[in-house]
Amino acid sequence: MPPKTLSLALAHLSLDPHFAPLILRLPKPKFTKRDPFEALVSAIIYQQLSGKAAGTIHARFLKLFKNVSHPTPKQIVRVSVEKMRSVGLSGQKISYLKDLSEKFLDGTIQPDQFPTMSDEEIREHLIRVKGIGRWTADMFLMFTLHRPDVLPTGDLGIQKGMQRVYKLKSLPDPARMIKIAKPLRPYATVACWYLWRAIDEDEQDGQW
Repeated sequence: MPPKTLSLALAHLSLDPHFAPLILRLPKPKFTKRDPFEALVSAIIYQQLSGKAAGTIHARFLKLFKNVSHPTPKQIVRVSVEKMRSVGLSGQKISYLKDLSEKFLDGTIQPDQFPTMSDEEIREHLIRVKGIGRWTADMFLMFTLHRPDVLPTGDLGIQKGMQRVYKLKSLPDPARMIKIAKPLRPYATVACWYLWRAIDEDEQDGQW
């Protein structure tokens, strides 16, 4: 995320009484630039696994490809299913990675077009890939493309974060989340970063 955008986001959110204490207490968010294909490969590998297990499989997967830091779509298409299984990938995830790679190669997915596309257009673009749904697309928008105003209403961490920060009796549904987030716009991505950190704090304190 450009420093200017992040500064504007922090200034805007600091005016909100729910976020001002979080911004004072927590470190400034960091958004690291990532290659779109690499980010989507990682997202598929990490789905429904603990961070440690997924990290181990991801590292083994990368070692299948010699003399490169990350495989290209063509390399993933060419590597055998047996080799991919040998590093711990399920048959389902192998099919997802193959499909992702094929769609990058045949032009179904065109990352060079992302800068001119809206958030919703990118979501629709990405869910053409097997194994990529709206939540994965939202994470991609936030942490790979650094779009500043993404609100992943299906994310349990954001639901819990809103419940905690806004002192709600129950987890908010999507409609309530959108209503709550209205004053945070157009910087919902940065607000979500703080909501996740708020939950991290509570888990460390044993409150959840």
